[in-house]
Formats: sequence, C-alpha cells, structure tokens
Amino acid sequence: MQEDVLQLEELLFPSIADVVVLSVVVDKEAVRINAKSAAGGAECPGCGGWSLRIHGSYLRFPADVPSGGRRVVLSLRVRRFSCRNASCGRRTFVEQIPGLTRRHGQRTERLRSTLAAVGLALAGRAGSRLAHVFGIPVSRSTVLRLVDALPVPDQPAPRVVGVDEYATRKGRYYGTVLVDVETRRPIDLLPDREASSLAGWLARRPGVEVVCRDRAPFFAEGATAGAPQAVQVADRWHLWHNLSEAAERTVAQHRRCLHVLAPGAPQPELEAVPTADPAASPWPRGHRFADRTRARHAAVHALLKAGNSQRSVQRQLGMTWRTVKQFADAATPEELFTGQWQNRPSVLDDYKPYLDDRWSEGCTNAWKLWEEIVPLGYKGSYQRVRAYLHDKRTSPRPVVARPPSPRAVAGWILRRPETLTESEQLQLKAVRTHCPELDALTRHVRSFATMLTERQGERLLDWLDAVRQDDLPSLHTLAAGIDRDRDAVTAGLTLPWNSGVVEGHVNRIKMLKRQMFGRAGFHLLRKRVLLA
Repeated sequence: MQEDVLQLEELLFPSIADVVVLSVVVDKEAVRINAKSAAGGAECPGCGGWSLRIHGSYLRFPADVPSGGRRVVLSLRVRRFSCRNASCGRRTFVEQIPGLTRRHGQRTERLRSTLAAVGLALAGRAGSRLAHVFGIPVSRSTVLRLVDALPVPDQPAPRVVGVDEYATRKGRYYGTVLVDVETRRPIDLLPDREASSLAGWLARRPGVEVVCRDRAPFFAEGATAGAPQAVQVADRWHLWHNLSEAAERTVAQHRRCLHVLAPGAPQPELEAVPTADPAASPWPRGHRFADRTRARHAAVHALLKAGNSQRSVQRQLGMTWRTVKQFADAATPEELFTGQWQNRPSVLDDYKPYLDDRWSEGCTNAWKLWEEIVPLGYKGSYQRVRAYLHDKRTSPRPVVARPPSPRAVAGWILRRPETLTESEQLQLKAVRTHCPELDALTRHVRSFATMLTERQGERLLDWLDAVRQDDLPSLHTLAAGIDRDRDAVTAGLTLPWNSGVVEGHVNRIKMLKRQMFGRAGFHLLRKRVLLA
C-alpha cells in the first residue's frame, strides 16, 4: 500500500518533495486530489528563520493542469507557522511548497509555466482560445499578465552584436533590437533608436568587439561613442540594395536609350477621310459638347423629316426658334463646330509635347503623368490629363512594341550574367552598345558584385575612383555616402559578419506585434522577443 501511494505521488507531483497524496477521486468531469504538505517546518519569508511551531492550517484550491482531458481539482492543506524571532515583523506565515505554490497564487507553478509558454507562442487572444481547448478557462489578459511576470534571464556579454531598428508605429516611433550574431539570439530591445541609447548600452558591455549595422547615421554615431574599440561592419545586403536603387535611377535617367530595343512599326497608309466623318472634326466622339450637338441635330432633322414645322419642333424640344433654325440649316452636325469653341486654347497645350514623349516611352498612367507636369507649372486638373490620354488611347494608331521598363533593364544589369536568357543578353548588349552611360553602369555594378561576393574590400577605393570618372550622378551620390562611412563598408566587404540574422528578428517582431492586436507595449514586447 505504501508503495502504491509513493508511485501515485511521483505520478501526480513529479520533482516535488514533501507532498503527501491522501486520496484521488476520478469521475467523468474532473480528477479530485486531496493532498497535504509533509515538511517538518517552514522558513519565514520575513526574517529567514526556521520555524517548527504550527499555528493552524487551512485548505487551498490552486488550479492545476488537466489530466487525461479532465480538469484537476486540487485540495491542498497547508499549515500556518508562528515565527519565533522577536525582531521579525511577522507573527505568523503560511508555508509554500517549492515548485507547486506561491504566495497569493491561484494556480500551481506548472500551470503558470504552461500558460506562460502558450502566451509566449501565441499572445493573448490566440493563447486564451488554445487554453480553452486544453480545458483551462483563462482570459487573454491573464495570459498576457503571466507573460509579463516572467523574469528576463541574464544574457552573457556578447562579442559580435547586430543592431537594427524596428517600428512600433511605422513612420513615427521606432526602437532598437540587438542580437548576438554568434548565437543568433536577441539579447535586448531599446525603446528608441537614438545614438545615446545605443552608446549607453554598448558602454556597459566593454567586451563587444564587432558591431554589425546598416548605414543609418544614428547607429554609426552610437557605436562610435559607446564602443570605440569595436570594429563596425556595414551590412552587405544594404550595400547591394543601395546600389540597385542607384542603378535603377540611372537607367530611368537614360530611358530614351531603351527605344533601340523597340523599333517603331511602319506606319500604315490611311485612306482619305471625308470631312463629315466625326473623327476628322476637332470634336471627336466622347466629347460632351460634341455628343450633345450630334444628338440634338439628329432629333431636329428627324422631326422636320416627319413633317413638323420649325415652330412645332421648337415646342417639342424646348428650344428657341433661333437654335432650331441653326440646326435645321446645318446639313451635318460638324458644321456647327465653328467659332470660338473650336480654337479655344487649353491650359494643357503647353504640356502636350511632354505628354506625347512620355506616352511614346511607354508611360500611360494618367495620374503619374499629372504628378510629373504639376512641378513643371501645370495648373489644370487631373481630369483634363486623363481625357487627353483617353483620346490617345482610343484613337486609331499603329501598334508599336514598347521598350522594356527601366526596372527590367536594371534587373538585367544587377543579375548574374549566366542567369540571363539569350534574349535578355542580346537586348542588354544592344543597350550597352547604344548608350555609353549604361555600359559604364553595367561595368561598375558587376565590379562591385565581384568585390562583394569575393570579399575584396581592399578594392573599394579603386572602385570609388572609377565611378567618379563617369557621368553617372546617381552613382556619384552613392559613392559620396560610401566614402563618408568607408571604414565600415570596407569591413563589410572583407569580414564574414553581416546583419542577416538581425533582419530575421525584425520580421519576427512584426509578427509578434500583429499577434497582440496593438497591445504590444514595449515591456511586453521585450519579454516575448527575449524569452521566446
């Protein structure tokens, strides 16, 4: 019998000493366990003295993890002891069973740890729903409180630190995440991205030898002030991304050179169009004034042809006699498109050549073209630009192949040559032959790619000098920025460290924020990031 009791205690309360199971009752809904503490005494939480004098006892009913799909009802008898230390402020205290109970706790320690683990993985709402499936009714706020109550473990001093920013509210509020690049684990979160905050954090950890960062100036200043002994490494992905943006801007500045890839189709011979054709008039179909005039002309002539007099037509259509006579005298509605309305100037006239050039380059987005001509002085409305492009789109014109977009050509330049198709290689060769600037851009991009992939940071100065010798303003801007951060860029092109693991944790922080539906305050977010 004694062996059965010991086995039952080990089964129900493994790794918990000084607990005696008195009885276990199992029914369809719950497992009811009666237990008591078997310790000889208890330690006073006030003075730390050991007491053996029992003052009294009472029952506690802490919630426990379910067993076999049934909820566990734990009836635990605990004792109250008297403190014999006269200088202690406590007269009595209740014993706590390590690993099972805590003061004012309504749940066992293993249930608290289970719910905290669920909260770390799923946050409040989803964690509460999953707990209900397990048979543990708990609110989302309780799950978050249990996560917030977890202590943050002490992290060992890192040697290689990765630094990046994350947005608590994009465009307004940002924080800083720090990652141990060697262990690939986050080690801290800062509530802002100020250089002083990063400098203070690094100053408290003098063992930092390498700081991996992007090219943001506040991170550079903070790393220099807080860890002057550390080597700063600019991330290679950010360097390549900056180069790709500069390359696309350069191709866009020479988009006229791309027309060599789309020669115009021969113009078809058009038949002579009679003057009565609406398409030959200054007011084509689709224009509000022209359509209304044609409809009224047709209505007047239909009534006159049916035998009605002009006075009768005037009464039926609600027109003046002069207007009816004007329509009746015109054989075609195009004869009425005369006078001041035909040659009235438009505020768009001065900008039509620019729109025609951009249209021939393949840009047909009315909103984008309107945004382009507004800085040039255009004071008219967007609707006028849209109507003009609609006429160009619906008018008969020969089909001409469009040249590739600047982004597509920039992609050919940035990709490895062996990954290009035969057609893309031929088109890129034609562009380089036709445009010396794009040929120079291709050479500089491929030289930088070799320097980046083969870790040849010692060639950076030669590359910067070669870029400055060509007329490529976008690359000149990139070169000036690299020159200001030359030591970190050289280290990034030479050393094996990078910020890839930091970018992964930034993406995970975005997921954690969305899981908590806006309730992810800094302290709770920091707990979930560091303890997950």
